[in-house]
Amino acid sequence: MPDPALPPGLLAAIAAVTAWLDDAGSPGMIVGGIAASLLGRPRLTQDVDALTTVPEGRWPALLDAARFHGLEPRIDAPLQFAARTRVLLMRHRPSGIDVDLLLGGLQFELDAVAAAVPHAIGATTVRLPRVEDLMIMKAIAHRPRDVLDLEALLDLHPDADIAHVRRFLVEFARAASMPSIIESWDRLLSRRGPGVHEPG
Repeated sequence: MPDPALPPGLLAAIAAVTAWLDDAGSPGMIVGGIAASLLGRPRLTQDVDALTTVPEGRWPALLDAARFHGLEPRIDAPLQFAARTRVLLMRHRPSGIDVDLLLGGLQFELDAVAAAVPHAIGATTVRLPRVEDLMIMKAIAHRPRDVLDLEALLDLHPDADIAHVRRFLVEFARAASMPSIIESWDRLLSRRGPGVHEPG
């Protein structure tokens, strides 16, 4: 796995989020730009995204536990916001790094967190998504930055189960009435040349 030489403040925030979720007994993993940098090509990112699957009834206790790890809400009424958006907006006070904790509940999110893989980052062991699950997350978001992350993941993980990724994206695109997701994925693979990855 590439060593992106993350800045000390970012490493401290990642360690704090990991310890927070562990101490709160909340299954979770680091996602977003940090995961893309660690599993793909290093890129600039200034915040931490994490995903947990803790039930809604435990959100208040999870929020309360954050203060023991230097984490605090960065908005008023964070639980009310989370009830609408399923995101807790936090900040790591010592470093000033913003943290978005995604409160997952979909079956894909539950399965992805359960399958998260531990990686050593400095002195901290963090859980990251399987490469295929990160590809799925990036393909669903399909912003320009996500497409670049996908290209890096495809380059660096030629043994990834691309057929599995496409099968999931086909099902998701149909269920969400978002054909652009699978169209974007197939376009991405077609640009990589014939025979590089067959869309299964």
